Amino acid sequence: MTQATIDKMHAMKMTSLAEAFERQIRSPEFAGLSFEERVGMMIDAEHDAREQRKLTRRLQWARLRHQASLEDVDWHSPRGLDRQVVLSLGRCAWIGDRQNLLLTGPTGVGKSWLACAFAQRACREGHSAYYARAPRLHQDLAVARGDGSYGRVLARLAKTELLVLDDFALTPLKDQERRDLLEILEDRHEPASGQGLARRDRGGHARRCDLRPARPRRSPDRTQRRVAT
Repeated sequence: MTQATIDKMHAMKMTSLAEAFERQIRSPEFAGLSFEERVGMMIDAEHDAREQRKLTRRLQWARLRHQASLEDVDWHSPRGLDRQVVLSLGRCAWIGDRQNLLLTGPTGVGKSWLACAFAQRACREGHSAYYARAPRLHQDLAVARGDGSYGRVLARLAKTELLVLDDFALTPLKDQERRDLLEILEDRHEPASGQGLARRDRGGHARRCDLRPARPRRSPDRTQRRVAT
């Protein structure tokens, strides 16, 4: 009967519950626990495993450029980060409040890394996220218009709670790119859609997290080109 019960658990895809059940049967250390405690421990094992699988799927879908987390932020680096602001944003309340976040600062101070760290925290808090470099996203949308998948791509972006646009508005947008961006913004303005996080080198509106080095650095090759229109 015990093996039949284990087989049924596996058949119902309760693998972690079955493994916890087998451990309790084989280990005498669990004998002193009450029935409620033992059942609770098995349910906890299954719940934790399912939550971990959900997190893994969310991170896979997010396709983050960097394996970053807010716990790994280097607060000693002279970038002008306000620790309290970053930790407050890390609670992800702004996503639920349907606010946007704009990361600004000179080239090379870690805007992309920090954007991925916010997205990773959002995934851990149960939100869906998706990372895309804005120039590549425009290319993908152009391909989608040609193969008929344009509507499906926009629908996926609209359903994502946190859309991370990296290298946003580095150069003036073309007419079709502006229309694509308008479609994305219109879809995400609907009540059921999510919010956005953009990172670029200068300017912007919405909630802002400015990364500035202690000694401003100039990069004639890149930062002067990254001016939003």
